[in-house]
Amino acid sequence: MTTKSRQTKTQPKAEPTLRARAEEAYDDARERAVEAYDQARTVARKAGRNASGQVSEAPFVALGGGLALGALIAALLPTSRRERELLGPVTDRIKDTASAAAEAARDAGTARLGELGITREKGGDVFKQVIDGATDALRASAKAAATSVRGE
Repeated sequence: MTTKSRQTKTQPKAEPTLRARAEEAYDDARERAVEAYDQARTVARKAGRNASGQVSEAPFVALGGGLALGALIAALLPTSRRERELLGPVTDRIKDTASAAAEAARDAGTARLGELGITREKGGDVFKQVIDGATDALRASAKAAATSVRGE
């Protein structure tokens, strides 16, 4: 038997094996893709049901969230020259009114806190006391847990 005849006899055996392996790899990849698609559909369906349930339970919260999202998108979009021409004076008045309202609210709140004797310094002291108390409570809890674990 010559080398050429041996090569001819081995080639047909290699082709079906290679073809079978390629088909198997293709089938495996296809199966994984179908499974991933099914999982994605299931997750999307669950998310849709959850969102629908939450909207049904709290429609005003959903409405507020939608309005806030819309306002955010509108704020991020650039205004056109025509919008500035038409809405410029209105926008300026709204900004001025909002600034004045925020300043009045801040002043009124500061005055009321002053009447109650709550100052920035006292607020800082209260905050520090809360943090210190929480830290002490955490230490006591950790110590009690450790004592319980040791069986003391």
